[in-house]
Amino acid sequence: MRPRNFGVRVYDEKKATPGFTLYSPSWGKKTSLINMAGDVVHEWDLPATPGGYSRLLPNGNLFMTTTTKGGPPIRGGAGGGLIREVDWDNNVVMEHRDDWQHHDFHKLPNGNILYACWEMMPDDAANKVRGGVPGSELPEGIMSDYVKEVTPEGEVVWEWHIRSDMDIKKYELHPLCARGVFAWCNTVFPLENGDVMISLRQINLVAIIDRETKKFKWERRDDNWGHQHDCKMLPNGNIMLFANGMNTTLPHPHSRVVEFDPETNETVWEYKDDPCTYFYSHHISGAERLASGNTLICEGSFGRLFEVTPEKEIVWEYINPEFDMTFFGEKANWVFRAFKYTADSPEIAGRLSL
Repeated sequence: MRPRNFGVRVYDEKKATPGFTLYSPSWGKKTSLINMAGDVVHEWDLPATPGGYSRLLPNGNLFMTTTTKGGPPIRGGAGGGLIREVDWDNNVVMEHRDDWQHHDFHKLPNGNILYACWEMMPDDAANKVRGGVPGSELPEGIMSDYVKEVTPEGEVVWEWHIRSDMDIKKYELHPLCARGVFAWCNTVFPLENGDVMISLRQINLVAIIDRETKKFKWERRDDNWGHQHDCKMLPNGNIMLFANGMNTTLPHPHSRVVEFDPETNETVWEYKDDPCTYFYSHHISGAERLASGNTLICEGSFGRLFEVTPEKEIVWEYINPEFDMTFFGEKANWVFRAFKYTADSPEIAGRLSL
């Protein structure tokens, strides 16, 4: 898709969910809250470029991650490093630095922080990695992921490591993936019982980690997801994710948003475009089920945020107008994820009006 117009392109006032959309252009230094007309109604300055995204907490504060210097020997990959909570006026409330943090992060109800990290694999673990492009390891070796929970003061209270808690030989890298990273965690989603659902992009796997045993209590691999992002458990018990559609056996690359029953793996709801190739983001991206029943979708590669009804009708659409230089040296208007909040939500709590 080559956008001809930016800002709001579709707005059906009767069917769209009234509210405010939060997003962080990937190469800027701001997080913006826009209204239904696409006007910026509040903004936060970031100390550096986003390490993925920002979200609002129930108390109205902004929870963000931004990039830092140092850390792993690769560039990009939604690498963060500084996790910070700021109030509505951008005053720092709390911060935690971990230069190897990447992609996803959550503030838990108990105040702790759950996030994804990278680390270098020891040789005995790296030797178990199968698949991928031969000879594509990093000069330093192979990195892998781990999930960490820390207190606001930075004390580690729980960790899960691929190198020691996962049967590496069981999961082969996709043959077109570089062997520099195994297995590229892009989502950590905390469940109410303390377990953690993760998305491992390079092996097309979504799994639930049992907090106590640190073993997978549920898992599903589907190569036709095409390096999925943003898996989450919905209130109805189903799982929803953004199936990017890269490196699949499907005849035409295209993305989908898929909701499925984890007990049966049956697809309950799916969004794709018609023709299917009109909707495609090979990386980043996500989807959020709104209380109205509509779904907010972030087609990250094109900076496209749009809302669809359960019947898959597009009722609001916005294209990010902010372009900047990526680490590839080319311009892009990427958006990693986006979130929507109604005027009466705890996050907004009357601070803004429609």
